[in-house]
Amino acid sequence: MIIQPKIRGFICTTAHPVGCQTVVQEQINYVTSHESIEGPKRVLVIGASTGYGLASRIVAAFGCRAKTIGVFYEKEADDKRTASPGWYNSAAFEQLAQKSGYYAKSINGDAFSSEIKQKTAELIRRDLDQVDLIIYSLASPRRIHPITEAVFSSVLKPIGQSFSGKTIDAFRGEVKDVVIEPATQDEIAATIAVMGGEDWAMWMEYLLKENVLAQDVKTVAYSYLGPQLTHAIYKDGTIGKAKEHLKMTADQLNGMLKKLNGEAIVSVDKAVVTQASAAIPVVPLYISLLFKMMKEKGTHEGCIEQIYRLFHDYLYAKHPRPRDQEGYIRLDDYEMKEEIQQKIMALWPQITSDNVNELADVKGYCNDFYRLFGFGIDKIDYNKDTDPQVKIPSIE
Repeated sequence: MIIQPKIRGFICTTAHPVGCQTVVQEQINYVTSHESIEGPKRVLVIGASTGYGLASRIVAAFGCRAKTIGVFYEKEADDKRTASPGWYNSAAFEQLAQKSGYYAKSINGDAFSSEIKQKTAELIRRDLDQVDLIIYSLASPRRIHPITEAVFSSVLKPIGQSFSGKTIDAFRGEVKDVVIEPATQDEIAATIAVMGGEDWAMWMEYLLKENVLAQDVKTVAYSYLGPQLTHAIYKDGTIGKAKEHLKMTADQLNGMLKKLNGEAIVSVDKAVVTQASAAIPVVPLYISLLFKMMKEKGTHEGCIEQIYRLFHDYLYAKHPRPRDQEGYIRLDDYEMKEEIQQKIMALWPQITSDNVNELADVKGYCNDFYRLFGFGIDKIDYNKDTDPQVKIPSIE
């Protein structure tokens, strides 16, 4: 099969197995070129196939020499279409981890379901006995509640009043005005049900009940707050309400984990290009501006750089860097520097389709988007016939 990118809106419907493997290898190379970390040894990553979850699994294995179990919901290739990028990422990770002598097994299925929680606990008990770190990094637009079977869909909307602002079609280089109507109470509740902390708590409660959590266990969930520029549709919008619920859940889990001397933590990460962030109006334009500023300052980071820093400087440091007043780990510290944000705010009103490529790093944004799917890598011949069928070793 000749595998080329096919873009529909903010989604790419194809993925390249060799490209995805190359991107995974690059992340592994980053970690192995840095100091090893005396960290966890038995790690569960829920949402392990892309973005921060994948980076967490790579840092755990190749930075801490940990055994890892990854949970994700990805599609295998068939005769007509490629696999999802997360499938290829996970196949590459497992193959490379096992080649390096690290235990790595994966479970493919709906992480929100009771069945997958049970299957995961059984695998932990059989192979690892217990886990000492659980990363919760799910990014799904939809959730079926495992008890009520109610179906919830998240929305990206402001609360209270409509929002008017700028956004960009990055692939056409067009800056547009966008108006987003406010969410209903039902939409707010549904977004919290999908993206809040209820499922994280369900995972931790179940793993505790099954006695597969080790003494001194840590669990980390990822969040984003963002600058004032995006607050109306992010921090103060439906997603923001879900992220508030995530932090409340961490506080509740801390009480539950006291008996194990355990800890639940929320890490606030920097804006990066993901399939999820590409769908949020305003954010792609903001990210394009941010990338330009941070690259000029030499402080730009992707997922792997941040997660290595999370493990090395915060979670497993002899003298951990301080958290903020609310107890968050702030990996967005470089992004939120006042000089960066002031410059973005000054440029924002000036941006048009005519000058956006000069003022913002639209090319960098697009390159990062293509790389999510294994495209845009110089050394790969995308006109070459490629077998889309790739197996993940531990999945039958």
